[in-house]
Amino acid sequence: MGFRLPAIIRAKQILQRSPSTGSQTSSGAIDVPKGYLAVYVGENQMKRFVIPVSFLNQPSFRELLTQAEEEFGYDHPMGGLTIPCSQSRFIDVVSCLNHS
Repeated sequence: MGFRLPAIIRAKQILQRSPSTGSQTSSGAIDVPKGYLAVYVGENQMKRFVIPVSFLNQPSFRELLTQAEEEFGYDHPMGGLTIPCSQSRFIDVVSCLNHS
């Protein structure tokens, strides 16, 4: 697999980190734009990313979801969708999804 700088740049654009996206509600939570989903990614320290909902149907992203289910089940104290993989692996998966 070759190094694709444009793919990484595009992945970073799609993986808009909150709080730079969305507006803040009265409760202090950050809104997620329509058609997107907030996920928490990381092995030790979680980072919040906003991704398109369409990724949920992709086989490579479903592998990450299966890994999250095996580790956390459906009851996770963080309250959001948490994906227990390295941020670099997550960005690689998203980059591949952008090219398909």
